[in-house]
Amino acid sequence: MRSSLTRRVCAAALLLTSTLAPAAAAATQPGGAGGQSERAATARLLGEKIVPHKLDFQGTTVGGFSGVDRNRCTGEYVFISDDRSYLQPARFYTATLDVDAGGVHSVDFTGTHPFRQADGAVYPSPSAGDGKAVDPEEIRVDPRSCHYWWAQEGDRPTAANAPVIQPSIQFASATGAHLGQLKLPSNYEVTLEQRGPRRNQAVEAITFGARGKVLTSAVEGPLLQDGPVPDLEHGALVRVTKQTRGGEVLGQFAYPLEKIFAESDPTSPWGPDTGVPSLLAFPDDPDRYLVLERTWVAGAGYKIRVYDATTRGATDVRAMDSLAGQPVVPMRKRLVVDLDTLGLSSIQNTEGMTWGPELPSGERSLILVSDDNFSDEEATQIVALAVR
Repeated sequence: MRSSLTRRVCAAALLLTSTLAPAAAAATQPGGAGGQSERAATARLLGEKIVPHKLDFQGTTVGGFSGVDRNRCTGEYVFISDDRSYLQPARFYTATLDVDAGGVHSVDFTGTHPFRQADGAVYPSPSAGDGKAVDPEEIRVDPRSCHYWWAQEGDRPTAANAPVIQPSIQFASATGAHLGQLKLPSNYEVTLEQRGPRRNQAVEAITFGARGKVLTSAVEGPLLQDGPVPDLEHGALVRVTKQTRGGEVLGQFAYPLEKIFAESDPTSPWGPDTGVPSLLAFPDDPDRYLVLERTWVAGAGYKIRVYDATTRGATDVRAMDSLAGQPVVPMRKRLVVDLDTLGLSSIQNTEGMTWGPELPSGERSLILVSDDNFSDEEATQIVALAVR
C-alpha cells in the first residue's frame, strides 16, 4: 500500500547509515497449547541501513520496496517494487545484505527483472486502461523450487468506465517469466456489488509455512462486507487464509487489526491509513505468524508494530459471508516490538519482512524494509532485528 501522504524524514536518514542500539519487547505468547512456547517472540535492534534515494540500477529506479524474502538457493534477498509500471515495468530486485550481530553493514544490488505476463510481455501502466496493470506488493521464494510467488492487489476502480483488475498471487521464474497463478478464495474477488476487498487493501501479505506445503495470505484491510475500517475507538477484522499449493482452502481466520493510534491533523485532506502489509510464518509452527501492522496518520506519522499471532483456537470463517456482528473468535496476538522503541533514525513506511540468518546467540535475524513511495520525503530503510 502507498500512504495517502508522505512524511518528511530527517536529512541524516537520507545517507547510508548503520545504527546499533539495544532494545527489546516481550509479551505472553498467544496460545501455549499444542507445543507452542509459553512466551511470545522478543526482538532487539541490530542495525539499519538507508538505501540512496532513487538509486539508478541497470536503468531502473530503485524504490517502492513493499516486500522482501531471502532465497535459500542463492543466499541473496529479493525485493519487490510496487511501481505499477509508471517509472519502469513492474519488477523485482536481488541483492546481497551483509547482516550480522554487529548490524547492517552493506546492501549491494545484484540484479533486476520485470515480471512477465503469460504471453511474455511486461505489465503496462494503469494509464493504458486495458485492465492488464498490476500493483505488486509481496514476494516470497518457494521453499521447494526457489521460484518466486508474488502478490498484487489489483484495482477497484473509482471511475465507472475503468476496468476492474482482480488481485492475484502468481508464480515467476528467477528472471520474471510467468509460471502460473494460484486460485484465490472467492471472497478475495473485487465485485461491482461493493463486496470483497476495499481499494488498495487487497492481497498484500503472503508467506509459506509447513515447509512449503501451505501458502497463507492476508487481505490488508477488512472486506467491505466485514465492517468499517479502524478508527480511534475500534479496530477491525481482516481475513487470513491458509491454502494448499494447489489452491484448496484449508481455513480462513479473522485477524484483529488495532484501532488508529492518534488523531489526524484536521487540516489534512487525508484520512488515516492502516492495515496488514506482511505476515511471516514461523519455520517450526504452521499455526504461528509474525504479523506486521502499519499505520499512517496525518500529523503523527507512521506507527509500525510486529505481533506474534496464532490461528490455533480461532474460528474458521471461510463459510461466513460477513463477519459483522458475528460471534467470531479471532486470532490471538501479542506485541513483539513497536519500532518507536528502537531508537531508529526515523520511522518509515515499513511494509516487508523476512527471516534472515541465524545469529551466534541462537537468535534469528528478522529483516524489515520500507516503501519510500519514490518520494523525496521518504526513504528506503532496511532494519535488522534479532528475534528470540
